[in-house]
Amino acid sequence: MSYVTFRVVIPARLKSSRLPNKPLLDLGGKPMVVRVCERAQRSGADTIVVATDSRDVRDAVRDAGFDVCMTREDHPSGTDRIAEVCDHFGWADETVVVNVQGDEPFLPPALIDQAAHQLVDSGADMATLAHAIHDAGELFNPNICKVVLKANADALYFSRAPIPFARDAFSPDWQQGQQPQTLPTSGYDCYRHIGLYAYRRRFLRDYASLAPSPLESVEALEQLRALWHGYRISVAVTDTLPPAGVDTPDDATRAQQVYADHFAALRIDPQA
Repeated sequence: MSYVTFRVVIPARLKSSRLPNKPLLDLGGKPMVVRVCERAQRSGADTIVVATDSRDVRDAVRDAGFDVCMTREDHPSGTDRIAEVCDHFGWADETVVVNVQGDEPFLPPALIDQAAHQLVDSGADMATLAHAIHDAGELFNPNICKVVLKANADALYFSRAPIPFARDAFSPDWQQGQQPQTLPTSGYDCYRHIGLYAYRRRFLRDYASLAPSPLESVEALEQLRALWHGYRISVAVTDTLPPAGVDTPDDATRAQQVYADHFAALRIDPQA
């Protein structure tokens, strides 16, 4: 595999309707946004920058020794926020930037590197990752984003709905008001989207100037803006499914327990 130089930007808004002050959630003695920086640091990224509109987040990141860029409060998406970071630092058009979500403290670093390579190898405008779905519960879960691929592995569409919908297999249960419990055993592929994006700086300049698409608003999926305006999104299917991120109070409790168990097993005091 050829070497790819890339930068990681981590959007981190302090305001969250489901989990207030989410970036500053304590995970084993450190704010979650710092834990995400540490994961990104292990990916081989040339640069790691947190993009935030919060002074509290800025201070926590700086105290941990990572770079931070203060951005406007009114960005409609993380990608728009990253575009401002590129402007702030004056990065060249060919700079490869990977968007790592600020609520993914367990993201495998290798996936960050894989997204950067997928962008360069495919020549697409954007690149992202997906994982095969084998459970009907995942397919029909609206909190899990699904992606349908073209023959060349570019994204055809993203949705919170169960796509592709296997009409002959699913309709009997659906007509009886029941959710299908199994997936077709052959000739059917469905994929869970992993919310990790890679782009070049020149695309980010274009993206920030694009009008939001109706589909982006309906599905609450920012990547649909790119598809709506005709840009290519290349998808690498990976065998590695990252652990769930942190989006709700229950997620926060689970993540804190993971760190508590880890340090207990190592007999380390995280506050020491």
